[in-house]
Formats: sequence, C-alpha cells, structure tokens
Amino acid sequence: MKRTESVKQLKATGDQPWDLIIIGGGATGLGIAMDAATRNYKTLLLEQADFAKGTSSRSTKLVHGGVRYLAQGDVALVREALYERGLLLNNAPHLAHNQQFIIPHYSWWQGPFYTIGLKVYDLLSGKLSLGRSRHISSSEVINRLPTIRKEGLKGGIVYHDGQFDDARLAVDIARTADENGAVLLNYFKVNGLLKSTAGKVNGVRAQDLETGEIFTLSAKTVINATGVFVDEVLQLDNPTAPNMVKPSQGVHLVLDAFFLNSNSAIMIPKTDDGRVLFAVPWHNKVLLGTTDTPLDEHSPEPIALEEEISFILNTAGKYLSRPPARKDVLSVFAGLRPLAAPQKNTGSTKEISRSHKILVAPSGLITITGGKWTTFRRMAEDTVEQAIKTGGLTPAACKTKTLRIHGYQQRPSAPAPLDVYGSDATRIAAYISLHPEMAAPLHPRLPYIKAQVIWAVQNEMAQTVEDVLARRLRALFLDAQAAIDMAPAVATIMAAEMNKDTAWQEKQVNNFIQVAQHYLLKNESAHQQLKVTA
Repeated sequence: MKRTESVKQLKATGDQPWDLIIIGGGATGLGIAMDAATRNYKTLLLEQADFAKGTSSRSTKLVHGGVRYLAQGDVALVREALYERGLLLNNAPHLAHNQQFIIPHYSWWQGPFYTIGLKVYDLLSGKLSLGRSRHISSSEVINRLPTIRKEGLKGGIVYHDGQFDDARLAVDIARTADENGAVLLNYFKVNGLLKSTAGKVNGVRAQDLETGEIFTLSAKTVINATGVFVDEVLQLDNPTAPNMVKPSQGVHLVLDAFFLNSNSAIMIPKTDDGRVLFAVPWHNKVLLGTTDTPLDEHSPEPIALEEEISFILNTAGKYLSRPPARKDVLSVFAGLRPLAAPQKNTGSTKEISRSHKILVAPSGLITITGGKWTTFRRMAEDTVEQAIKTGGLTPAACKTKTLRIHGYQQRPSAPAPLDVYGSDATRIAAYISLHPEMAAPLHPRLPYIKAQVIWAVQNEMAQTVEDVLARRLRALFLDAQAAIDMAPAVATIMAAEMNKDTAWQEKQVNNFIQVAQHYLLKNESAHQQLKVTA
C-alpha cells in the first residue's frame, strides 16, 4: 500500500465516477472501504489526517459484547457485538485474541449476581463463545492476580472477551481494502460537496495536503464516516443541519506490567460513580480505563481532564495492592466516542445510544455514526447496503463475514515486536537478514526496531513521525517519553527512505514532541498542559 500509487490511480480515473467515495479513515470508513471493494464496487476513501488518527486508535483495546450494556438491558446490542466479536477473532487472529477477565468481589452477594449475569453473556455469544464463565475462590483469584487487594476478597468470576491492537487492525483493514481494488489516501481533506442541478450530492472537492493539489471527484454515492466530525460534513451539505453527535471522552492510563503481573485482566463492573473500569495487559504494559465524560466540543487531540486521571488512579488503587501514582503513568491518552445525540438534553452519556445509526439526507449524502470497534464490520455492511439503494448500484452480496484480514495467521510465528504483522513477519525478517543493522532497537524500554520504520513507510502509508510512533508502532501509547526520545532516529530513517531534507526532519520531530506532550502526565493541570502544547 503506497500513497504515490494511490494518487496515480486517483488521477488515472479522470472524470469517471466512483461507486462510493468514503470520507473518513477510521474503523468505520475503513470497514466500509473493505466491504465495498470486496463486492467489486469502485471505491475511494479520503482521510484528512492519518488512518485511525482519532477515536479508532484510542480505544480500550477490547473486542467485546459490552457487559455494561447487558446490565442496562440492551440485549440486542450485546448479542450483535458478541457475534461480531467472534467473527473478528476468526478473521484477524494475528491481532485479536481471547482474553481472560476476572471480576473480583468483596461481598458475598456479588458472586452469584455477576455469575448469573455472565452466564447470560455466554449464552448470547452462542457458537462463537470464547469460553465459559465461572466463579472461582479467593485463593484462585490471588493465584491468577497476585497484585489484587486481598483484604476482604471473597472470590471472583472468570469470563472471556476479546482483545486487539486497534491502530494495527486499522492498517491491516486498509491493506485488505487496497488489495481488493479500493483506493485509499491519508492526508487528503474533503472541503466541499458537489451537487447536481437537482440538489443531489454527486461528488466531493478535496485537497491533497501533501502537495496542495485540488481534486474534483464525482461519485454515485458519498458516505460521511468521519466519527466525531460527522456534523461538519453534514453542514457542508446543509448549513442548518442539526448536530447528530454528542461526543463522550474516554481516558486511559498506561503503567508498567508489574502493577498487574498477570496475563489475566481485571474488570471492575461498578465503580463509585457507576462506571466500568478495566485493567488490561497490553503489549507488556497495563492499560487502565476508561472514563465516560460528556463533552460539548471536540478536537483531533483531546486532553485528559484532571478529574478523569484522578478517578482512574483512585479506583485502581482500591483494587491493587500497590496503588498507582501519577509518577507511575507512562502514557495518558484520550479518545472521543461519536455517540448518536439524544433527543432530550439530559447531559448523561447513559441516555445516548451505543448503536450505530445511518442517515440519508435529502441530497443523498449517507452518514453513519455511533457504534464501536467491535461492530465495525456490521456497520460497514449496513452502510454499503444503503449505498446500493441510494446510488442505484448493481446489488452484490457482502463477503466480509469470512474474509481473512491482511496478515491473517492463526498463531504468530515471530516474537515481539514482529508478532503483530502476522504473515508479513517473514518478509520483515527477510529484509533484516539482508540489512542486519536494521534489527537495532530504537529505545531500550520498548521492543521496536529500525526495520519497522522502513516497513511502515514502504508498505503502510506512514507519512509522518507521528504516524510511525503512534499508530504503526504503539510507542506513544505505551511510553510517551520513550517515544519522544525515539523521534529523531525515526525522522532520520524516514527522511532517507522518503528523500526528505534535514529541515523536514526537524519539523517532524518538533511536531511530534508537540503532540506527545498531551500523553505525558505531569504535575500540572490540563490547562497548563494545553498551554505547553499550543
């Protein structure tokens, strides 16, 4: 997947209309591109930043049905998500796997209560179940979770859900779409919609942000899959369109692995304010999260609020024998959920639907919002089905239920850090055998090597240092200071590969450091952090 080749394909199309132009390169847009391309529709995807730059790289890294939603009685949503969870683990086993969770309980009534609830969760997953839930004794909880708080522990409930690497999966979905004939471009901003004399949307105006070149592109259908930015695109179509999205912020903290010291994850089903909290092993670190904070505004780089950070640390401290402190946090990141806005202005995210919604404007513009990573495939299927109706496309059956995503491999054949590449790991290893200097590590605290930077530029459309360190590698999310330290070396490798000068390198490093400041947890307020990075 090379950007220069995608631009050539775009130009070669000329005035011929695309069947679908998709605006937005997160999980939803990429899923739509993959679905449409595998049905042999002529598909173009345009993303104004990098693939999965926003919400889709900032999740809790879980492929799950949503125990919380089951408790709220949304059985249909949970059943759909559990089905999609099973499909994803089958189709991308190199990036998604079965993860054991334990709910510790400190009162006797919680044992049977959660055990019964999770038995229903098991039943809803049907043939795609990842394993049966069961109650375990306090001694077994301590054996599996040696750092759990032992005072008052009565026992625990074991259940299974999925875990994955979100940004890596996004890249592999993009590559799957590319291999099936879709044209995908990052750093390509849509700044206007084209309309026929009858007022129907029939294309877009877009700019290649790398070159400044302007394109006028026609299409039978245009799909707005821009997450928290869907309202901006809707208002390109109709300036008076009401807002569809109510963003909700989720914050995560990353700690060293010894805070959990286990391959099992902890799920705290009800915190002091009614939220759910997870402590999950991920890439040899521990991920703590998340929050659910309603917001009135959104930005490409949301900032964790002090109260969110304190909530996570304080809650985790009640369940871990060594309470984490601010100084222990290696990285903090915030993501925005594009939740469908409620009819009533209650201000509570509990009133906001987690289901996806598809809207067709009078102009024919198709907008999809809501949903979550777990159900991205179903969201894409529903959206393409709508595009067939709206655009008068020749009907074709969906093929993604059993589609193997790029890199598919049942068991990783390579150790970290190459395990996430699945079947591509052998190609990277072959490159290293010819260039042994590329096996050199980029930082002593992280497993990443120089060859991965080359691979990201050559095959994964990485354009910036941030693309590499945040999403092709997960360095920024795992250890922000280490990522900052790595930036100059990464810029040097990229510059040599992309034929860029030292001025480009300096700008890239400075830009990355500015972004990375948001991920460093300092002893200062979020307002002060914002001023540092402004």
